[in-house]
Amino acid sequence: MRSRQVQFFWLSLRLPTCAVTQHPSSPLFTPSVGQLRRGGGGGGEEEEHTVGTRKVFTPGRKKERSDFWESRFGNWRTQQRGGSWTMNLCGSPICSKKDVVSCAFKEILDSSTCMNHLVVFGITALLTVALALHLLIKIPKSRASARQLAAFNSPLQLAAVVFNGCLGLLNLGLGLWMLRISFSQDSSISQSHWWLVILAQGFNLILTSFTFSVRTRFLGATFVRFWSVGLTICAAFICCCSVVYMVEEKEITFKASLDVLLLPGALILLLYAIRHSHDEEGYETNANALYKPLNTEKDHDTADSEIHVTPFAKAGFFSVMSFWWLNPLMKMGYEKPLEDKDIPRSSTEPLMSDGEIIQSAPYQDLLACCEEFQDLVNAHKDTIGVSDINNMPLHRAKEISTKETDDIHGSRYRESVKPSQADQLIKIEEREIGDTGLKPYTLYLRQNKGFLYASLAIISQIIFICGQISQNSWMAANVENPSVSTLRLIVVYIAIGVCSMIFLISRSLCIVVLGMQTSRSLFSQLLNSLFRAPMCFYDSTPLGRVLSRVSSDLSIADLDVPFFFMFSMNASLNAYSNLGVLAVVTWQVLFVSVPMIILAIRLQRYYLASAKELMRINGTTKSALANHLGESVSGAITIRAFEEEDRFFAKNLELVDRNAGPYFYNFAATEWLIQRLEMMSAAVLSFSAFVMAILPPGTFSPGMALSYGLSLNTSFVLSIQNQCNLANQIISVERVNQYMDIESEAAEVIEENRPAPDWPQVGKVELRDLKIKYRQDAPLVLHGITCTFEGGDKIGIVGRTGSGKTTLIGALFRLVEPAGGKIIIDSADITTIGLHDLRSCLGIIPQDPTLFQGTVRYNLDPLGQFSDQQIWEVLDKCQLLETVQEKEHGLDSLVVEDGSNWSMGQRQLFCLGRALLRRCRILVLDEATASIDNATDAILQKTIRTEFKDCTVITVAHRIPTVMDCTMVLAMSDGKMVEYDKPMKLMETEGSLFRDLVKEYWSYASNGNI
Repeated sequence: MRSRQVQFFWLSLRLPTCAVTQHPSSPLFTPSVGQLRRGGGGGGEEEEHTVGTRKVFTPGRKKERSDFWESRFGNWRTQQRGGSWTMNLCGSPICSKKDVVSCAFKEILDSSTCMNHLVVFGITALLTVALALHLLIKIPKSRASARQLAAFNSPLQLAAVVFNGCLGLLNLGLGLWMLRISFSQDSSISQSHWWLVILAQGFNLILTSFTFSVRTRFLGATFVRFWSVGLTICAAFICCCSVVYMVEEKEITFKASLDVLLLPGALILLLYAIRHSHDEEGYETNANALYKPLNTEKDHDTADSEIHVTPFAKAGFFSVMSFWWLNPLMKMGYEKPLEDKDIPRSSTEPLMSDGEIIQSAPYQDLLACCEEFQDLVNAHKDTIGVSDINNMPLHRAKEISTKETDDIHGSRYRESVKPSQADQLIKIEEREIGDTGLKPYTLYLRQNKGFLYASLAIISQIIFICGQISQNSWMAANVENPSVSTLRLIVVYIAIGVCSMIFLISRSLCIVVLGMQTSRSLFSQLLNSLFRAPMCFYDSTPLGRVLSRVSSDLSIADLDVPFFFMFSMNASLNAYSNLGVLAVVTWQVLFVSVPMIILAIRLQRYYLASAKELMRINGTTKSALANHLGESVSGAITIRAFEEEDRFFAKNLELVDRNAGPYFYNFAATEWLIQRLEMMSAAVLSFSAFVMAILPPGTFSPGMALSYGLSLNTSFVLSIQNQCNLANQIISVERVNQYMDIESEAAEVIEENRPAPDWPQVGKVELRDLKIKYRQDAPLVLHGITCTFEGGDKIGIVGRTGSGKTTLIGALFRLVEPAGGKIIIDSADITTIGLHDLRSCLGIIPQDPTLFQGTVRYNLDPLGQFSDQQIWEVLDKCQLLETVQEKEHGLDSLVVEDGSNWSMGQRQLFCLGRALLRRCRILVLDEATASIDNATDAILQKTIRTEFKDCTVITVAHRIPTVMDCTMVLAMSDGKMVEYDKPMKLMETEGSLFRDLVKEYWSYASNGNI
């Protein structure tokens, strides 16, 4: 009686050790609880009958039952005596079928088979042995006490340890109970692989609970993470096999329930390992840094290599896959406009005290988490603030305040108002802030009938989509209609397709024309703006900012913006047309699609708040990179001379990283958005399929709805992606537009006030209280200079460095507009005539001779106004005739960029030749002999004396002897006129500035310094 009670309890747990499933490959038989029927008494008899594919015992003769079991197990006992280990363990041969591979695969996935148990036991044993060996190696090494080893730092850790510990105890209890039964008198109906796999799982779970109660830093975060992943994979396999078994058998067993609970326990462990192992590593690093002095360079380098990482590098596997690590930056960008300092960098700031590193982390992390660093920063701000306010003027001190500013979402945030940068020449590059709305799009489309071409493209795309819908509707409605012939069905379908193709081609042509016209307009406006910009713009603007706009930004506006506009328009119209068809066919989908669209728009705005600022920061950092590269190339000779290649190379890599950072975060933000949009789009399709399943048949046509629903996910995500890409690329149009509206110089020609063709006839120059400053908020450079240069006189301008000599020459050409006073040439105020009329009547030989890439003829006569005979005569006067004749191509000889294939003296003589060709009445020499040798200087001076003897020659002197034969000498100091008289008279005047300069020059010359 006891034996039958044990069998009944065993079968109630539905464990195949007593309920053996009847497979074709196994002679074992599996009765279930409902298949076992006991008779009225202990000696009742049972009969066997078939229910489906199973054999069920009913009350009958007891002898027949014993004969049945004997016949079933007879073959197994015979094979067992054959010595097969699988027979000993499993009780039957594994996969006796011909198709061994298919049979083995099915056996492995069936949780009630021996093959499955062997695989699970092998994986579990491997994990257990690896974990035990790691514990035996790491824990003795740590030499930590039990209190130091075990710690529950989070509820997640406690839940993982308790849950898996309890699950392990239940498995151990079940396995031991099965082991006891296997050695009892009913051992004939039990098999060892059952209790073996359950005991292995129990031991593994208990050991896992013990392991995760130990601090992660004693075991190693990397091992814990990898081992947790392995355990999760194993648990997922066991859980899936058990779920499949329960679904097929439609029964829930105690063993299968324990297997299903393995997966949530493993997931809790994995989540804890990923989220808290980084914290433990950081704690360990900081704790060791508190007491570890900087004794060796190796320790310092190791600490740097561990700490100099970005949030992406510190993120775990699931954080990387879900872009969870990007959430703080996205949230910051939504709350306020991002700045360059907000971009996570790989650099850190070490906080030191008493020769030791207290903590090392990025600046923002230290400011947020470290109280010592906060106190240090606050004390520094207080000290600097008081010092600056005490030392600056009252009106400047009042400017330091705080203000509330509207951010891009209408909320307000506080920011400090910095003092004016009037005293700073190179200012911070400007960029747009926040959401600019449709402004950049309208700016792009209003160029050369852009709105017309864009409207035509949109209309063509709409007609094309309508044609596609018509094609599908025609085919779906008439493909099974007997009244419509096959010929008519195909002809109508092809006709609609041909018409749609025509509009598709017209759409593409409109987009191409739109791109060409807008690109040509943007380029011409940018070029005119840059060429017409005043010199003060180039004085305060690094070359890299101009290069980045005329190269990368203009290239994006030329190529990327029109095509992204087309892709965005096409994807958006396709997505909403698909949604419209899906809503018409299955109107219930609107209950999910409308909220989804609202959420998608909100999510898109959340993304764009950060993405646009990242692209703007990428543009500004690209300017710095281009500027540094241009400076390095132009100064390559000097860099090599001082052996500073490594420093410039390291600086270039730093700028490359700084430029690549915002672009990388922008790309990651796009993937962050797409990942979340795909989940919402999948919800729409799932809801549509659910509605189709629950509604009565014949309510609507599910084929067309599912067809459009399957394409809705892809089209909707593609639509949002292209819209965001267009929003990112349109930033280049913003940047180009910033330099399209530069305040230009004065008009080139003023028709109502044009001078005579032969102006100036005399060459008389009058300076009347001339005042010059380079910017409106800058101080004066020239302070009220008044003098007259008579026509035909040779004027020498002398003075020390910074006295204002070059500024005076720039004012004569109106490179800088006078802030006060006048410059009158032959009774004409130069501010009242056009710049072209003024500058074309003045000749100049600059200090730095400039040659352009081309030919000798082009550099002497760029406008083609003179004959070859006149050019050869000028070359003869400049002592360049023989040099040019020796060239193979003569006047067509090559001049490379900057004239580097000609010497410095020859370039200066070419500039003299230009002035000789034009025969201007006023010639300016801006320290023309400063960078040439004495022989070339003598040629230059001799030519000027003979060829310009009737012209007014204004010479800014570098060598004092060059002005000794001048008619008049103007001596300047600190932007003021000190003296203006004949040179001999100034030499005789005691205390004359000119006399002191001459003495200094001859003193240096006598000492051999000149």
